[in-house]
Amino acid sequence: MDTTQIAGHVNDGTELHFPFHVHFELPEICGLQITKFMLIEALVALIMILIFVPLAMKIRKGEPVRGWFSNLMEVFLLFIRDQVARPCIGHGADKFVPFLWTVFFFILGMNLFGMIPGFGSPTASYSVTGVLAIIAFLTLVLAGSAKLGPVKFWLSQVPHMDVPFGLGYILKPLLFVIEVFGLFVKHFVLCIRLFANMFAGHLVLAVFTSFITAVTSGWLLWTAVTVPSLALCIAISLLEIFVAFLQAYIFVFLMSLFIGMARHPH
Repeated sequence: MDTTQIAGHVNDGTELHFPFHVHFELPEICGLQITKFMLIEALVALIMILIFVPLAMKIRKGEPVRGWFSNLMEVFLLFIRDQVARPCIGHGADKFVPFLWTVFFFILGMNLFGMIPGFGSPTASYSVTGVLAIIAFLTLVLAGSAKLGPVKFWLSQVPHMDVPFGLGYILKPLLFVIEVFGLFVKHFVLCIRLFANMFAGHLVLAVFTSFITAVTSGWLLWTAVTVPSLALCIAISLLEIFVAFLQAYIFVFLMSLFIGMARHPH
């Protein structure tokens, strides 16, 4: 079994490979090579614009939301606002809601694209999840600095302590270093959590699919391998759809929690 071919299912590339031997070479634009993950991210952004801009315009005009799809989108939006942003961030949470909506649906779209043959999930790349984690970290710092002020925000990383005179000069600098390091660790874990879950799921699907193509002799052996492999692929695909929604939710929930902790340190 060629492990490089299996890993190619979750890796970026300059080609799109669809079933029935259909291949597309991605172009180079102004010296910039377009890759598969770049294309998927652009498609997700375009789909979000096509869905939510008309929906926002209807709501702005006071028109009622009609249709099962529009109502479904509204359910997601209200859930993020009422069950994630407001409880985690507290006072002033509504100003962060559009940003959290954008992050949630962007991650969800990238996750779901991994279920389409020929494409892939950009969130199965640590470079993509790393950028998302950096955005989450910068949002935390800016949100805390805007609420408390830049100096007070960083000083608030050290919890209030009643210690004997002189001991605080030793403990507080140590705690400051530990707490700041903890901020970086929390966002690093945010990156790895999303990457590991999406990478592992798609890699397992690729392995089970490769079992079918690996058997080249005997229809009886091929049937014995293919039927269980297809059943497992269907079951894991359904699980991956659930994981796609779950990981988008967890990322936004933790981001909201971190923003709330930055704005209300005590």
